[in-house]
Amino acid sequence: MALNPDFVGRSYPPGAPYLVGREKVREFSEALGITEPVSLDVDAAQSRGYSDVVAPPTFAVRLVMAAAESVALDPDLGLDYSRVVHGDQRFEYSRPIVAGDELLSHVTIDGIRSVAGNDMITTRTDISTTDGEHVVTSYTVLVARGTDSETA
Repeated sequence: MALNPDFVGRSYPPGAPYLVGREKVREFSEALGITEPVSLDVDAAQSRGYSDVVAPPTFAVRLVMAAAESVALDPDLGLDYSRVVHGDQRFEYSRPIVAGDELLSHVTIDGIRSVAGNDMITTRTDISTTDGEHVVTSYTVLVARGTDSETA
């Protein structure tokens, strides 16, 4: 196994807060073909009780990917990112992300294992407001494909 198993349980500090912008939510929604008014129109969102437009559930991946850089770029972990493919992703929400949220992402390595010559790393990213309110937790599995000699 190329990945250092001692990293299980290691947490990385959050980067700078991410301010969720109204236009970013609209652009993301439109790119996905989402036509739900709460994601595109402030008045529609406010009429449903939200303070601003509501981000689609997968919007959190913007923050997860930024937080994952601290893991992927840690030289002591031993991850060859050129061999990485996305294995799995899931989100557990406490509430939707809305424009105006200022969010922090804390990433922790939950597991490392080897399967058929491939290294698998599971991370958990806890996303909360700068005031400490939990918004969403994302679980990600990355697969570092082994070389031909490792998978034979």
